Amino acid sequence: MLKKILLPLCIGFCFFGCESDDSGDSESTQVSQTFVFNHNWDGIAVTNADFNVLQFTNENGETLSIERLRYVISDITFTTTNNEVLALNNYNLVDVTNANGLSYSINSQIPVGNYANVSFTFGLDNEDNSKNLIDLNSESFNVPENLGGGYHYMQLDGKFINSNMEEQGYNYHAIRAVDNPGPNPTFPQDTFITVNLGAVTITNDTEIEVKANLAEWFKNPNVWDLNVLNQMLMPNSSAQILMYQNGQNVFSLGDVTQ
Repeated sequence: MLKKILLPLCIGFCFFGCESDDSGDSESTQVSQTFVFNHNWDGIAVTNADFNVLQFTNENGETLSIERLRYVISDITFTTTNNEVLALNNYNLVDVTNANGLSYSINSQIPVGNYANVSFTFGLDNEDNSKNLIDLNSESFNVPENLGGGYHYMQLDGKFINSNMEEQGYNYHAIRAVDNPGPNPTFPQDTFITVNLGAVTITNDTEIEVKANLAEWFKNPNVWDLNVLNQMLMPNSSAQILMYQNGQNVFSLGDVTQ
């Protein structure tokens, strides 16, 4: 029988609280998890040391730089092979620019065993996005109220060489897709992303690598033309839905170290 446990925690960026369903076996060995976020551009490692240089080429052939990259992941979940769910109500700001939140230790333990899937949410689901998250407030990660309020899912900023061979800025910001900006905005569809990393076997304290291929934001399934879509993307629900579609392929499971 599953049992729910309340685990009040504060880890890096704080937990909302943490509920988990486990096997109920008090004799089970409990172990700790750390998630490490590494970034690449089609297999070439990317860190903040690579920022502010026009050196990346997107699928559309545009040369671009990255000047700022930060995004939220939340609701890490482990699902057992028996479909028992350990849902951790948490969030972490991955700030690549300042090298903060790249390693995220969960200060709660889970039973050793075989897990059919480990997943997380890119961004915040609608319930979490409606909360007052003090840590994200302090990072100026808020979305204006006339665009629905809540928080960014991602801020990716830089420059690119446009069709006139001039440097131009871009702001690839992911939020909840919104129509009718103003006092009564509407939301055409959810644009937070459930990322399924796949199966893992947990035998000890574990480090789980999450790989993010940043090139995917610009190519699959939608080839992104920065000359057309470069700024003012937050009030553009069609652009947000394109980002949501491209984001399905950004994250993957890397090394699992125990």
